[in-house]
Amino acid sequence: MNTYFIKLTEPTSTIVDMFNRWDNDPALVPLTRPNRSKSELESQRIMTLDDLTKRLEHHHIYLMYMDDKLIGEMNYTVDPSHLYKKETGTAWIGITIGEPQGRGKGIGYLAMRYLEEEIKKHGLKRIELGVFEFNIQAQKLYGKQGYKEIGRIDNFTYWEGKMWSDIRMEKYLQEE
Repeated sequence: MNTYFIKLTEPTSTIVDMFNRWDNDPALVPLTRPNRSKSELESQRIMTLDDLTKRLEHHHIYLMYMDDKLIGEMNYTVDPSHLYKKETGTAWIGITIGEPQGRGKGIGYLAMRYLEEEIKKHGLKRIELGVFEFNIQAQKLYGKQGYKEIGRIDNFTYWEGKMWSDIRMEKYLQEE
């Protein structure tokens, strides 16, 4: 299995189509975006090429490949307004392994390591992320990589008939 990551600099309609497919995949929607109700959970979101191009003004986006097939994306933005702990110089990260064949193979771990190195290169010292409380697999991954819980936002997202909390986690990056 050959896994590698490439920074997205020139979005294409093919990439937009993949992002839209992942963003509207019923298996992924509960894991990747907060939803306030069942109807919101089932609603479709459509991104345009222009939307993705504008997103690059504030997000560093990296495409994830396995054996030359695009399987997901990861990204970070600096000091967004939704940080739990408002500490200047913080990267907020997100990872989506959109293709089923890319899951359960350790790619999330490799992606996190790669993203941390990219964030360090940009002189940032802290990472924050959010993970829904029902996503135990992701919580374990983040915990194994040194992320610590710093708080919870109750009634944050709807899934399987009830509201769940968003667990906020942080990690301070070490100089090497």
